[in-house]
Amino acid sequence: MWYSLKKSPTGMIGLTFLILFVVMAVFAPQIAPHDPLEQDLLNMSAPPAWMEEGSQEHLLGTDNLGRDLLSRVIYGSRISIGISITGTILSCIVGTFLGTLAGYFGKWVDTLLGRIMDIQMSFPFMLLAIFIVAILGNGLFNIVIVAILTSWVRFARIARAEVLNIRSMEYIDAVRALGGANGRIIVRHLIPNIASSVIVIATLEMSKIVLMEASLSFLGLGVPPQIPTWGRMLSDSQQYLQTAPHLAIFPGIAITMLVLSMNMFGDWVRDYLDPKIDTD
Repeated sequence: MWYSLKKSPTGMIGLTFLILFVVMAVFAPQIAPHDPLEQDLLNMSAPPAWMEEGSQEHLLGTDNLGRDLLSRVIYGSRISIGISITGTILSCIVGTFLGTLAGYFGKWVDTLLGRIMDIQMSFPFMLLAIFIVAILGNGLFNIVIVAILTSWVRFARIARAEVLNIRSMEYIDAVRALGGANGRIIVRHLIPNIASSVIVIATLEMSKIVLMEASLSFLGLGVPPQIPTWGRMLSDSQQYLQTAPHLAIFPGIAITMLVLSMNMFGDWVRDYLDPKIDTD
């Protein structure tokens, strides 16, 4: 795996930036030069340090309330990465489990779950997310619930399709003939054989959840206002685009780099786990 990754420049770049973002999120209190909530009303909308009137004390400048922009960008990575990882893992578990049941048992189970997936897929992703969070309200826990409810379908569809191909294979019939229970067949033989496809979807789904969280925060429907997030920073910078464009530039770059690195690494994972592609 490491040899294949070294041969893929995009995969290596994506993994490198992902590691940097994770380190930044985990060690935010040690890395951030200032308290992200500390206000300095005498130093509002200060430009970055390399611009005229900039200060080395605030390398990326300050926002409209005098809060250090670099510290807020660093702390904002904790929300984006935390929600994307948690939401992806939980939606992966829920979707894979339900999709496996539908594909293995078929009949009314498959029909019922298929209709539910069709109904959910008919709604635009962001519209569904806004609708759910409007009902549940703001909060980190609620955003994770929104991520699960909007992302499980993709895992379920992939799991169902894979299981439909695998369940009729000879080794499954052999396990069943030897007295293997349905639970054992699903856990020991089906799920391990669909894991590669699920992992590929998971790596690509993380970037989707990052954009969802940023979009909801931008609309004021995400996490509470006192928690620094990249989406909230973009929302607060709208009226200062002419006078202080750096307020939008740096959180926008952070979102772009995180999503791009996730997609680049996800593309390599897809190529590596696809048996039809030669990665040697």
